[in-house]
Amino acid sequence: MNKLINRQWRLVARPVGDIKSSDFEYREEPIPHLQNGEVLVRNIYLSLDPTNRIWMSDRPQYMPPVELGQVMRGLVLGVVEESQNPNFQAGDLVSGLLGWQDYAIVSSQNLFSLTKLPKPLPVPLTAFLGPLSFIGCTAYFGLIDIGKPQAGETVVVSAAAGAVGSIVGQIAKIKGCRVVGITGSDEKCQWLLEELGFDAAINYKTADLIPALAESCPNGIDVYFENVGGSILDAVLTQVNLNARIPLCGLISTYNAQKPVPGPYNFSQILMRRVLVKGFIVTDYLQQWDIAFRDMGKWLQEGKIKYTEEIVAGLENAPTAILKLFDGNKIGKLIVKIAEEP
Repeated sequence: MNKLINRQWRLVARPVGDIKSSDFEYREEPIPHLQNGEVLVRNIYLSLDPTNRIWMSDRPQYMPPVELGQVMRGLVLGVVEESQNPNFQAGDLVSGLLGWQDYAIVSSQNLFSLTKLPKPLPVPLTAFLGPLSFIGCTAYFGLIDIGKPQAGETVVVSAAAGAVGSIVGQIAKIKGCRVVGITGSDEKCQWLLEELGFDAAINYKTADLIPALAESCPNGIDVYFENVGGSILDAVLTQVNLNARIPLCGLISTYNAQKPVPGPYNFSQILMRRVLVKGFIVTDYLQQWDIAFRDMGKWLQEGKIKYTEEIVAGLENAPTAILKLFDGNKIGKLIVKIAEEP
């Protein structure tokens, strides 16, 4: 195996504002022989997610930032090529934070972070980067545990055509709620309405957001699943009901900001309407992920949860593909295809 060449993208600069290709360095390195207890994984699919931008920054966060010079962190689906560990066999499909590279060697001390996928696969492989991954768990626990939606309530979702938001809205429909999605194009609005069954969709780039929310949410807003922050959060706060709940999952509108972003100007509504705002990271629920996977798998098989993907071919395109997360130029889950499935 030492004759294999491993292509890698390493982080070499902290992004200032938007991510740039020059923030990464391309390298090719030979793969060493495996040591006792190690596993060699050939990476197939790489997940690109807004949290990647947080990992690139040297600021307080829920995981250590990626160090300069290290392989860029990323969730990967792969196949075991060679194993010197009895718990893994060649041909096993696995997932883990294996990075922006063709191959990853996982030491015996880190095998806890490598998850075996079921045999045979009950769904397409890429579903394990979407509804059956931390994406699905984020939507599930944020909405159900923090949002606590009740039948007949109104749930609003920002970044509603994204990987997490699109699943949140569908779970809310399963729970009997009125669902309103906020997104950034008429095409995405149409997808939310016609494909996913949302009750209303708002293009925040063209609509006057406060009156549009008032029209789409005639009974106010009971749950707001927050992915964006900024002016959208401010508009939502004008429409929240008494005892509304806001699961705070992400603040993507602020990630590329070069200076601190002011908090919501309508912050007083949180007090006046007794709103619960709770930030969470999906790993908070790690011990309960099997519950989410059970329900998500059932809903997928019943056709109650749909998902879509944009797959960019080639590891070489990862540094430019990630920009699609921030320019609004994608629907659903963003994935880089590194290699062919076995």
